[in-house]
Amino acid sequence: MQTKTLVTREEYFDLLSKSDVKLEYHSGEVVAMAGAQPVHNIISANLIGEFIYCLKKKGCIVFTSDQLIKIEKCNKYTFPDLVILCAKPIYEKAPHGLNALENPEIIIEVLSDSTERYDRLEKFDCYKTISSFREYVLVSSKNKKIEVLVKRNEAEWLSHTYTDDRENILIGNCSILLGDIYNHVDL
Repeated sequence: MQTKTLVTREEYFDLLSKSDVKLEYHSGEVVAMAGAQPVHNIISANLIGEFIYCLKKKGCIVFTSDQLIKIEKCNKYTFPDLVILCAKPIYEKAPHGLNALENPEIIIEVLSDSTERYDRLEKFDCYKTISSFREYVLVSSKNKKIEVLVKRNEAEWLSHTYTDDRENILIGNCSILLGDIYNHVDL
């Protein structure tokens, strides 16, 4: 039987400050994040470009996958693929310099075989405990499919799935053509 070695938040931040790879914190367990496939990286870069262009004069910030997010109620720290925030950022100050965003509004995850189940279920359930969180976007890296889940109230999320290259996807204050998100991606 394999046993897990649990660490405190302080020990996690110490490990994170010395690590060459991204480390997430899951209730005392430290999880190393694997690198991504080229398709994942192209989709992420396309999304960043579209959001930077759309939001540059709207007072919003686009965070890349290097921004740590604090999920207090789940005792987790994660690195989503993209985060959008149109309010003033609130950070938990880390003892070793990597501050965690506490008030994400829109979180975007590019799905892979190894992360899809976790992103859809456990991670989404944890994100929902963040009071500022209002929109979740799941982007497939296996086929042209984007799911946008918008918070209507504490118990209800409205879901819309997009699959046509010519569809405009409304994410926050941005309308983005699905084909532009999958530009240079062969699926």
